Amino acid sequence: PRFRRQLGLLEKKEDYKRRANDYHKKQNVLRALRKKALEKNPDEFYFKMTRVQLQDGVHVIKQPKEEVTQEQLKVMRTLDLKYVEMKRVAEAKKIERMKSELHLLDAQGKQSNKHVFFFDTKKEVQEFDVATHLNTFPELVDRVYNRPTIETLQKETVKGATQPAHLKKLAQQRKHQYSLLKQRIEREKKMFVITQKIQARKDLLDKTYKVKVKKETVNSPAVYKFKFQRKR
Repeated sequence: PRFRRQLGLLEKKEDYKRRANDYHKKQNVLRALRKKALEKNPDEFYFKMTRVQLQDGVHVIKQPKEEVTQEQLKVMRTLDLKYVEMKRVAEAKKIERMKSELHLLDAQGKQSNKHVFFFDTKKEVQEFDVATHLNTFPELVDRVYNRPTIETLQKETVKGATQPAHLKKLAQQRKHQYSLLKQRIEREKKMFVITQKIQARKDLLDKTYKVKVKKETVNSPAVYKFKFQRKR
C-alpha cells in the first residue's frame, strides 16, 4: 500500500523462517559453548596441546620437522630423477613413433623444399611450365607428396579417399595428430628441464665448495662451479 511505501518491502514468511532459523542456530551454539566452559576441567590435558598454538584467535597445529639424513635425501632425489627420466624416455619413444607415422610432410613451420630447374637459354625459361615438365596435372603441382604422373593416373585406379567430405575429414584428423605431436614434444622438453633441475639439486647435497655461475631459469637449471678435489 501507498501508506507503507516508506517502510520498504514487507517481510514474507519464507524470509522470517530463514532469519528465525539462523537466530536459533546461533543461540544453540552459544548455549553449547557456555555449557562447555562451565564444565571445563582445569586439570584436563591431552597431547595435542603440546603441538598447538594460538595465532590470531585460531588454533594452528605445529607441523613436526621431518628428520631426514643426507644419505636418505640423496636416495629420494635419485628415485625422483629415475622416475622423471623414465617418463621422459617413454614420451620420446611416442614422439618418434608419431613422427614415423605422420612423416611431417605438411607440418606447419617446416622449411619448404626447393626444386631448382636449370636451362640453357632465356627462351626456355619464359616457355617453362612446371606441370608439363613434371608430367602431371596443374592441380597436383603444389603437392609435396603423392604427386602421380598423367600416365600413372591413366593406367591405375585412384586408391583411397576421393570424396571432398572424406578428404576434409582426413585433413582434420591429420591436423589433430600434428597438434598432439606438438604437445608431446613440449612435454618432453619440460621433463628434460625437470631432470636437469633435480640433478642440480642432488649435486648441491655434496659438501664440496661451489660457486653459482648462472641463475636458474624456467627453461634451464642453475649452473655451479665446484672446487676441484683430488680423490684418494
